[in-house]
Amino acid sequence: MSAYGHQMERGYSAQSLSSGGGSEGESHYIMETGFYMTSFAATIFIAAIAAVGVLLVTLLITLTVMLQSCQSKSAGVIETQKLDYEYNTCNTLALQAELNNFEASHFPLSCRALFFQYIEEGQYARDLNSTMLVVENHFKSVNPQDDRLDVVLMDIDDVLSSNPQYANLSLQGNCIGDAKHLKHTTILRIYMNLHARGWPLIFLSRKPERQRNITVERLVSAGYSDWSLLIMRSEEELHMDAYEYFSRRRAALTKEGFRIAATISSHYDALTGPNSGKFIFKLPNPIHYYFWASK
Repeated sequence: MSAYGHQMERGYSAQSLSSGGGSEGESHYIMETGFYMTSFAATIFIAAIAAVGVLLVTLLITLTVMLQSCQSKSAGVIETQKLDYEYNTCNTLALQAELNNFEASHFPLSCRALFFQYIEEGQYARDLNSTMLVVENHFKSVNPQDDRLDVVLMDIDDVLSSNPQYANLSLQGNCIGDAKHLKHTTILRIYMNLHARGWPLIFLSRKPERQRNITVERLVSAGYSDWSLLIMRSEEELHMDAYEYFSRRRAALTKEGFRIAATISSHYDALTGPNSGKFIFKLPNPIHYYFWASK
């Protein structure tokens, strides 16, 4: 190759190197000051940002709803605890009233609504049914002897209340009438079950002996067709309190040779004291009774 050719080759190579170096410097500058993105990639990027925004808004709304729900539940729990506290307080007062024959003045007025609620919401019916099942299950495994001295005492004043206030069945949406019907139905079923199993039944009443005829008529009309004895107060016993009266009559029965297997009543005066029997079954008593009994 001639000297001129070599000179041209060297010049061209130098120009190429110079040009290549400039291109590399320019690419590096673009990467430092920004980046290139196609329209498709930009669309995906914007959509992702929008999705994240929607998720954040949704999360915020969910947290707000959850917070309000927790507040509502907390308020409901507090209200339920308050009602439970009031009910337990009133129930304790009712127990003391039954034991000591307190009048309605011992009850705060706030208890009145809870007493009716006890009946109207069905708890009284459930308590009656549970007690009835306990009585029936017990007597399934116990049988009277053939000498007919094993007896069960039943308080018939639970069936034929002497309280005239029960006659006003328009009070509180016939609530009192419903309570009476529930108790009568339960006691009649207990009576029929014991009678079918051959148990001699002795009826106890706080009413005076002079009301015997009308009492018998009312018992028969209510479905009680057979019993061994109907015990009612003599004239001299009218001045006794019920506890003393029942204790005295049970002692007399025991002295005559009767074996008291059980006593059934909704009142403590018939269930407490000597000679109450091997078992006592307390029927639930509508607590509102004490309000109307004192009027």
